[in-house]
Amino acid sequence: MKIINTKLESVKIIEHDIFEDERGFFYESFNKSKFNEFFSDVNFVQDNFSKSSINVLRGLHFQVRKPQGKLVSCSNGKVFDVAVDINPQSKTFGQHVSVILSSENKKQLWVPPGFAHGFLALSENVHLQYKCTDYYDQGDEGALIWNDEDLKIEWPVINPTLSEKDANAPSLSSLK
Repeated sequence: MKIINTKLESVKIIEHDIFEDERGFFYESFNKSKFNEFFSDVNFVQDNFSKSSINVLRGLHFQVRKPQGKLVSCSNGKVFDVAVDINPQSKTFGQHVSVILSSENKKQLWVPPGFAHGFLALSENVHLQYKCTDYYDQGDEGALIWNDEDLKIEWPVINPTLSEKDANAPSLSSLK
C-alpha cells in the first residue's frame, strides 16, 4: 500500500499492491492494521454503495455536527472525485483536491472528517463505494453548490445531471 500526499495535508490518495496475471487480479482494498499505520486510529462504522450514470454529479456533501471520514473507491467505471476543506478555521478552508478514481487504476481517496465530498460519473454504470467513520444522519446533512466560483473546481462537465438538493445547495460563504 502506497500513500500519496496531496496539496491538502490530511487528504490522501491510496494506491494498492496489485497482483495480476492471466486469470485476473487481486488486491486488499482495506486492511485496518495497514491503514492505521498511516492514519490515526480510524474506525469505520458504515459502508455505502452508489450507482450512477454518465454525467451524474453527486455532492458536494457533508455532515454538520457528526462529520464523516470517507475511504472512497470506484469498482466499476470512472469518476472525477473531489474533497473540499469546509472548516472555516483551517488555513486551507475552501481548497480542494480532485482525483480520477476508476476500476482500472484501483486508487482510493481518503476524505477526512470536516471535508465535503462529491463526484462526477465519467462513464456509464459507475459503482462507487465508501467506508464511513460515522453513521449517516439525514437531519445532519449539508451540501455546497458544485459550481461555486470560490471553490474553483474544474469539473470536466458543463451541465451535469443533479438532484434537486444538489442543484439548490448553498455556496461556501454560507459556512463562514
